[in-house]
Amino acid sequence: MKREDAHEEFRRFLKRGDNRITPERFEVLDHAIDYEGHFGADELYISMKTSHSNISRATVYNTIELLAQCGILLKRNFGENKTRYESNINKTSHDHLICTNCGAIIEFSEPKIQKIVKTISEEIGFDASGYSFNIFGKCTNANCQQNKNAK
Repeated sequence: MKREDAHEEFRRFLKRGDNRITPERFEVLDHAIDYEGHFGADELYISMKTSHSNISRATVYNTIELLAQCGILLKRNFGENKTRYESNINKTSHDHLICTNCGAIIEFSEPKIQKIVKTISEEIGFDASGYSFNIFGKCTNANCQQNKNAK
C-alpha cells in the first residue's frame, strides 16, 4: 500500500467514525509509517518533536489509537507492560524474538507458522484476521551479554 492509499484509507475511517479530519492526524500517520521498527507513543512523540513538529502528546496518543483501529498500525505487546506499534503498510506477515535481557526485538518470518495458523483456523471454522507469535528469551550475541554484565 502506498502512502496516498494509507491517507485515503485513514480519511474514510475517520469519516465513518465521525472523527475530525485534521492535518495533525495525517502528520502522525506519516511519521508512524516512516518509523523504523517498533515504537511506543512517547517514542513517536519525541521523534516528531525532534523533527520540529508542533504536535501535542495527546494528539499523538489519540491518533495512533485510531490508526491501530483502522489497521494501518499493528498493536504489539512484548511483555514489557507497554503497548508498542509498528506500521502495517507494505509489511509481510512476521513474528518476533524478544530478548528479555537487552530488549532487542528481532523480526522473522516462518511459513510453517503461517501454515499452522491457517490449518488450525480451517479445522475449527475460524476466520483469522491476524495473529501474533512472540518468542521470549535471551540473545546469545556479545552485545547482549555485555549489557547483562553492566546491569
